[in-house]
Amino acid sequence: MAGPKGPGEAPMAAPKDLPTSSLRVLDEALGVGLTAAESAYYLEQVTITEASEDDYEYEEIPDNNFSIPESEEDLAKAVQVVQEQATDAQILEQKTVLPSRQAAHEVIEDFLCNFLIKMGMTRTLDCFQSEWYELIQKGVTELRASGNVPDVYSQIMLLENENKNLKKDLKYYKQAADKAREDLLKTQKERDFHRIHHKRIVQEKNKLINDLKGLKLHYASYEPTIRVLHEKHHILLKEKMLTSLERDRAVGQVSELQETLKNIDIGHSYHIPEIKVGHNCEKENAPEGPTQRGLREAREQSKSKTKKKDNNKDSEFPMDIQPEPNLNLYKENLCPAKFNYKLNNIFRLHELPVSRIAVHPCDDILVTCGEDRLWKVVGIPKGNVLLTGLGHTDWLSDCCFHPSGNKLATSSGDTTVKLWDLYKGNCILTFEGHSHAVWSCSWHSGGSFVASSSMDTTSKIWDVNSERCRGTLYGHTDSVNSIEFFPFSNTLLTASADKSLSVWDARTGKCEQSLYGHMHSINDATFTPQGHMIASCDACGVVKLWDFRKLLPVVSIDIGPSSGNEVNFDSSGRVLAQASSNGVIHLLDLKSGQIHKLMGHESEVHTVAFSNDGEILFSGGSDGTVRAWS
Repeated sequence: MAGPKGPGEAPMAAPKDLPTSSLRVLDEALGVGLTAAESAYYLEQVTITEASEDDYEYEEIPDNNFSIPESEEDLAKAVQVVQEQATDAQILEQKTVLPSRQAAHEVIEDFLCNFLIKMGMTRTLDCFQSEWYELIQKGVTELRASGNVPDVYSQIMLLENENKNLKKDLKYYKQAADKAREDLLKTQKERDFHRIHHKRIVQEKNKLINDLKGLKLHYASYEPTIRVLHEKHHILLKEKMLTSLERDRAVGQVSELQETLKNIDIGHSYHIPEIKVGHNCEKENAPEGPTQRGLREAREQSKSKTKKKDNNKDSEFPMDIQPEPNLNLYKENLCPAKFNYKLNNIFRLHELPVSRIAVHPCDDILVTCGEDRLWKVVGIPKGNVLLTGLGHTDWLSDCCFHPSGNKLATSSGDTTVKLWDLYKGNCILTFEGHSHAVWSCSWHSGGSFVASSSMDTTSKIWDVNSERCRGTLYGHTDSVNSIEFFPFSNTLLTASADKSLSVWDARTGKCEQSLYGHMHSINDATFTPQGHMIASCDACGVVKLWDFRKLLPVVSIDIGPSSGNEVNFDSSGRVLAQASSNGVIHLLDLKSGQIHKLMGHESEVHTVAFSNDGEILFSGGSDGTVRAWS
């Protein structure tokens, strides 16, 4: 290595081991002979490979341009120098690459200079070079005495560079991985969204299929009605024809009478026949023609049909039912409102959930029905089973006492309604006509009719005397979950899964009014004992009170989110009990608006009922038990 001197500095002394001639040749070959004005400090490493380094001799090359000394003018020597210069020029022009050799270790000063240049420490580099070469020129330190940089430092630098490159690659791959992770999460969210959307579409499709099936059944139910209407139409046409014939006959008779009167006025005497106008109008002692014979036979057939209908003994809806005006007032004064009920007794009566409890209108007994296909008559307050009824082929949904208390009506999932004699314990009548499970049943106050509601979206009115269906109530679009007769009237109340209540006239089968307000399926609805209010509960625990006289909502109370299964008033009409699916019985004070809770069931509460005096509250649960609260 050689470094040019700075301006005003003496030529740097050559090391002891380097001959002057060798240094001059090296400088000429590398073209580093610069003037003092053009010189600058720099470092450069040159490696020359030859057969043997021991034969090399280095000599110092002066700084000025090479020229032949005047004192040594020799033609042969001048020619040799010119040839050498020409040879050097050819070498430089051909850019001959010398054979490479194993790289020598970097010296310490070069290592430090390269390090400072790499770090961009130019001022420190200038100071170091100035001081270092100054020390070399003064001979304070030897150039070769410092030694070489060990391989480990060079390898460390290479490893550091490689480490930096790897870190850059790692950062790039991390960014790519984060982006891929975001894309994956986005794809998963889209997949979940499409999956939920698919499920919703499948549910809607299934619902539409069920609606179509229901519509087909609904349309199929119209066929018997249309057939009956056709028969009535034909009968009416026949009656119309008979009436027109009788009218023509009556007109002819009237014209004959008029002529007779005219003849009398003139003075002639004619025999005036006796005339009967009506369905049986015939001339006495007159010959019967074929038309008159056909009319007589048609009248006899219609009379025979009327006699057959009279033999069926259809019941008539009472028109003058009048409740006792002071009965409810007496009950309200006799039975004050009670809210401090406590669990008194537990009766294990059924193996499966209890679906309904009905209290006898007069005696201290109650009837329970369950999903084990049994109904049981239980004595109060001991809870002893007095009678067990079996006859349905599927679970029982509801039971209701006859107003006199000697009969019982039950509804079942086997699509039938059965009437039972409580004295004998046997089934006396079975009504069949619903196409799906029957949810509820109710006796008319006169005791001659039973109403039932079904999952087939219809309700039916059954005549106990003629043992047939007197009418079918159409109008709801979903399962009819509850039905009840208004006390001492011919009005029916139904609650449906289509979120509506309907008020019906049992005589005509027409819907008089529909009440809307619930947002979910209505599970039960009932009248107050006084009959001026309606209470209803839905599948989300919302209880609504309605003014029956105005048919408007009064108040809405959210006791959810658990489903409300049944609501029932006490005899005073002030306390409303609700059976909830979370195992809690809610008691609502209609005057103060306070809600009291009874906790004692271990599972769902399906039904609640008050005793006649209001002192005991009975509740049935899904564990098959009936609990008495007093």
